[in-house]
Amino acid sequence: MDLQLNDRVVLVVGGTGLIGGAVADVLRAEGATVLTAARGEGADLRLDAADDASVAGAVASVLEQHGRLDGLVVAAAPPAQTLDPARSSDPAQVVEAVDAKAMTFLRLANAAKAPMRDAGFGRIVGVSGQNALITGSITGSVRNAALIIAAKHLADELAGTGVAVNVVNPGPVTAEPADDVAHGKPGESSPEQIAALVAFLLSPRSTTSGESIATGHRVRGSVAL
Repeated sequence: MDLQLNDRVVLVVGGTGLIGGAVADVLRAEGATVLTAARGEGADLRLDAADDASVAGAVASVLEQHGRLDGLVVAAAPPAQTLDPARSSDPAQVVEAVDAKAMTFLRLANAAKAPMRDAGFGRIVGVSGQNALITGSITGSVRNAALIIAAKHLADELAGTGVAVNVVNPGPVTAEPADDVAHGKPGESSPEQIAALVAFLLSPRSTTSGESIATGHRVRGSVAL
């Protein structure tokens, strides 16, 4: 299937990371013009997603260089392994984690939605995680759930404008996902599998909006309507 991404301009925030890098590779293979952004070295744009001026400057730079912004992927967040399990219920860690993940997504989506709405087309995809669906880490669950909720609000706000907002929820990410899925746990997925779903959601062929979609098996043994 032709995803019709040829010459589409997509900003991938966290584009030097494991998932973001795979997304950038898949999009380039589909013919998209991809700009990666990250706080550190190696990205096309330096961006501090905690700073409103830096976010606005990155989006303005894309528009200045290319005259359009068709897609935004937000895959920037500290890995779950960096969260201190001993501080799972520590309000300070929870607030810091929500800002680093959910508010990063919200700042970037807010900056991108106006030019997309003006153009009558846009696709915004956030990368959250299936630990929003399970207990065990208040920090991990809350930061991911907050992103999912923010994305749904934005999707509803933009309904009918041509701008779609969705979230991809990986389980554990590994180069070689196992087939087995333990009860009460999500299934594994690879960066490339996650990137394939992100690419479809960025495509003009996708009319999906307001969804939170798992990669890998959705938590085994749970039902959410």
